[in-house]
Amino acid sequence: MVDTLLDFTNSKVVSSFLIKEDNLFVKNNILLESGLIENMAQTVALHTGYDFFIKNEEAPTGYIGSIKKVEISKLPALNDIITTKVDILHEFNGVTMVAINVFNNDNEEIASGEMKTVIAN
Repeated sequence: MVDTLLDFTNSKVVSSFLIKEDNLFVKNNILLESGLIENMAQTVALHTGYDFFIKNEEAPTGYIGSIKKVEISKLPALNDIITTKVDILHEFNGVTMVAINVFNNDNEEIASGEMKTVIAN
């Protein structure tokens, strides 16, 4: 649910994703709400995975601890490219709290939310 890593720092990650017809979350040529949330989660996972990759370490398994304050104002259509920006708010002891914003082709914010992820021990 992520095609390209566009930007990475210790405190943020930005990804892009092309909405394709064969995507499990596409119905009637629209990416469903669950697809947007999955893209958000996969972008958060990309931050953790890439961080371990550049350290030449094996990435751990992680889980979504909670999702809150999700607002979706518009659903992207087939062949749209969405850009997802994640800001790391807090990271402590394998638990990460993030703020997420998703933008469409016109750089219009179409979704936002907060998510907590947990690294499995």
